[in-house]
Amino acid sequence: IKCGVEETLKADSNPDSPPRRELVLFDKPTRGTSMDEFKEMLGNFLKANLGEQVSLTALVSQILTMADVNNDGKVSLAEAKSIWALLHLNEILLMLSLREKEHTSQLLGHCGDLYVTEKIPHDSLYGSQIPGFLQTLLPSPVHRLVHQWCAPAWPRRAKIAIGLLEFVEEIFHGTYGSFFICDSSFKNIGYNEKYDFKVVDLRKVATEMTIRGFLKGRHCEQNSDCTFGSDCTAACDKLMKQCRNDVIQPNLAKACQLLQDYLLYGSPSDLREELQKQLRTCMTLSGLASQMEVHHSLILNNLKTLLWKKISNTKYS
Repeated sequence: IKCGVEETLKADSNPDSPPRRELVLFDKPTRGTSMDEFKEMLGNFLKANLGEQVSLTALVSQILTMADVNNDGKVSLAEAKSIWALLHLNEILLMLSLREKEHTSQLLGHCGDLYVTEKIPHDSLYGSQIPGFLQTLLPSPVHRLVHQWCAPAWPRRAKIAIGLLEFVEEIFHGTYGSFFICDSSFKNIGYNEKYDFKVVDLRKVATEMTIRGFLKGRHCEQNSDCTFGSDCTAACDKLMKQCRNDVIQPNLAKACQLLQDYLLYGSPSDLREELQKQLRTCMTLSGLASQMEVHHSLILNNLKTLLWKKISNTKYS
């Protein structure tokens, strides 16, 4: 169960102080707004966040159906305000954009910007996480040993990895544009009881439009000044002192960095050398993903095929 309303700001005696966030969220649409005007509002909002996509009209229709909570065939002002507030939460926007994909949590219910999502039983790539108070006390080699000890059997890890690669493929020029994983930590990758990959927190995924908006005209001295989230980094133009528009490292390279330790440990001896070679090639991917689409797809498909061949005729498939 999640809620988008942050802690209420303390009242300010200054009359020029901005209104509280929750009041701003529920101020639109205003009374008297027609259904056509509301559809236009939704279309413009989606275009600003997802870019010009031919499929936006279908997404607007899905959102209006979702807004009709009492299923009376109409969208009341309260229902319209509720769905408008909900859409301003990044996770919800992405959840709706990727709702046809099996690797994201399903939205189970909502009221205003309070919403309930499907629970992911295992919210870490390794099945369990080291308690926070121990993380700073234990050295990195011990972390690795604990992860290896807690991780599922190798064939199950291979199945989870295939799901991650499928997700990377889905968000690379998907139905509603491109998306970037901006926190590629193993803590943001989970799986269900069937060892199907699930994204733990879609708030760590950003649309291409969001990142471009963040980078546009941004002053920088070095590449780290051009970082959105944890690791969506663009190059800094040292001459112009401005961030460039494109993320340096594509999603696939980040995924392969995670999978290197995850898959090589305990991997079948007849597979290890080729797997290591393919992962190393994958990790070197950089530059504009749009300029290397064929190379990107080839590496991704080769890696998926290698893993799938090893587990396809076993109980783990």
